[in-house]
Amino acid sequence: MAMKRRDLLKAGAGIAAGASLPMIWVKDANAQWNNAPEKGAKLRVLRWSRFVQGDIDQYMKNVEAFQKKYGVEVRVDNESWEDVRPKAAVAANVGSGPDIILGTNDDADLYPEKLLDVTDLANYLGKKYGGWYSAGEQYLRPDGKRWIGIPLGAAGSMMVYRESQVKAAGFDSFPKNTDDFLKMMKALKDKGTPGGFALGHATGDANTWCHWVVWAFGGKMVDKQNRVVIDSPETLRSLEYAKELYGTFVPGTLSWLDPSNNKVFLDGQISVTNNGISIYYAAKTSKDPKINALAADINHSTYPVGPSGSGAAFHLFLNQMIFKYTKYPKAAKEFIRFMMEEEQFGPWMQASIGYVAHPLRAYEKNPIWTADPKHLPYRDAVKELRPAGYDGKLGYASAGALADFIIVDMVAEAASGKSSPKEAAERAQKRAERYYKV
Repeated sequence: MAMKRRDLLKAGAGIAAGASLPMIWVKDANAQWNNAPEKGAKLRVLRWSRFVQGDIDQYMKNVEAFQKKYGVEVRVDNESWEDVRPKAAVAANVGSGPDIILGTNDDADLYPEKLLDVTDLANYLGKKYGGWYSAGEQYLRPDGKRWIGIPLGAAGSMMVYRESQVKAAGFDSFPKNTDDFLKMMKALKDKGTPGGFALGHATGDANTWCHWVVWAFGGKMVDKQNRVVIDSPETLRSLEYAKELYGTFVPGTLSWLDPSNNKVFLDGQISVTNNGISIYYAAKTSKDPKINALAADINHSTYPVGPSGSGAAFHLFLNQMIFKYTKYPKAAKEFIRFMMEEEQFGPWMQASIGYVAHPLRAYEKNPIWTADPKHLPYRDAVKELRPAGYDGKLGYASAGALADFIIVDMVAEAASGKSSPKEAAERAQKRAERYYKV
């Protein structure tokens, strides 16, 4: 999920048949919007680099359509996940830079006072398209009143696996619980077809599965009062499990960043990992016959359920923020509105085969989710998303702790044996307490 993926994820056409069918639902006739860009407006948008070619191709087509309709010049800059956050923070601090940021997770909560109030736009879109999923409000409506950004969706994280290798290891279907999942991972290693999960500072892939493994056993960073409780018996059990799981991994995962598992999966070095739909997209659209042939063998599954009774996953939430310093607030709002309307948003999802899952309920009906059954697990990523700041309130502390990779480092230290589970949990507790002041 970083800039180097461009070498892997070159696309062709090849979007699933039927994905261009029209959407069908009754729009709310009471959803009203009255806004027009300022004369002579110019906008600069900073967004994360594309991971599937269809995303950026269709996004830029939508940008061109906006420019043509309104006469507003729009400059789009692309950066990696890791680079968008610091550049957005600098812009917030100095009061100049991009007008609009396509950011990740709860970055908006690092500087809410610097962001334009977009409550009117959020209310319009929510009313017209069946309402926002709760995760969008948790991230971008921190006080329960004012919206400080507009949800874009989430890059869903699912288990990505080779069906033939899972079956060869003795499993007819992907395991539904953590016990069977560990058995499968051990069997895959014994067969010489191991799995692998990122344990480096991978914004998408490491954060998502590491939070899942902690939550699956009942661990969590904070309680409902925002008290740090990561050093708990539940967390220790999750770390013992992660240590066993790590023993089945292909070597090198401690240094993996977001592009790493894509590469080794498509190279045939691993049979299971967690990822967005980008691996499947890359295989389907590859001009390399060997890689293209993998597509038929790739499938997706939600995360296994753990002892806590939950398979809750943390998906990479994507937001759209407008800085108050913009000279053209009306144009900026109009740009986001235009990009979120079905006429633009629907084709964008289709072009990237659902790499970014929708944040508005009406888009559940988009045909991309049923055009290919392998797309379906990603449909409800935002609907079922659990924010990384669980079980507390999102804000400066949760955003800072996530940006510092506290959960990822804890899991990596315990899994690799660098620290005992207890030592890793204690260190995570102390690091987290620096953000959540006690």
